Amino acid sequence: MLAIELISNAIPPAHTSDSIQKVFDRMAEFRVGHLPIVNEDQFLGLLSEDDLIEETDYNAPIGSLALSLVNPYVLEEQHIYDVIRLFYERQLTVVPVLNTKKDYLGLISINTMNEYFAKLTSVSEPGGIIVLEVDNKNNSLAHMSQVVESDNAQILSSYTRTFPDSTRMEVTLKVNKQDISNILATFLRYNYDVKATFNFTDHNDNSMDRFDSFMNYLNL
Repeated sequence: MLAIELISNAIPPAHTSDSIQKVFDRMAEFRVGHLPIVNEDQFLGLLSEDDLIEETDYNAPIGSLALSLVNPYVLEEQHIYDVIRLFYERQLTVVPVLNTKKDYLGLISINTMNEYFAKLTSVSEPGGIIVLEVDNKNNSLAHMSQVVESDNAQILSSYTRTFPDSTRMEVTLKVNKQDISNILATFLRYNYDVKATFNFTDHNDNSMDRFDSFMNYLNL
């Protein structure tokens, strides 16, 4: 997924002739704390709500203000991970997207980013979530996939989390089955450390009770 594919045209940029009040109203309407300032196709910088909060004349055009604008942006062909990094590192609510000539193309809002991340992690799909803790050197997604597929299931999404000064990492798997008792038993048989499970439900039998009993048996 490239940055240009997530551009939202619903939020227009600010222009130097816009009043402070108009900018505030637009930020409130779209629930964002930043807006790019554009002069025709030229990107001038990213305006923050904090830049305007102490101004007294809300009828003044923003072009008349002495603003110390920041200019974080991504190019249209950059990967979406670069967009996520900017949102996180700069605490932004919008990220401007430019072409290779540095012309303004549009923006990606935090709401659009949230929707994309929800699709990326398959949160809307039914299924169980398994959290494993593994050694860094044993982080084989191929083997984890084999374990899941051995119960006629599939991994819908996965992500990892590392820990400072540790040789272990956390792997979260979203699978397309909610009754994951057989999958968990197989992970345990291969000596995986199952830290947690979520959305683990089965309306047809007492699989959860049987799995808890099995875990208690292993701890004896």
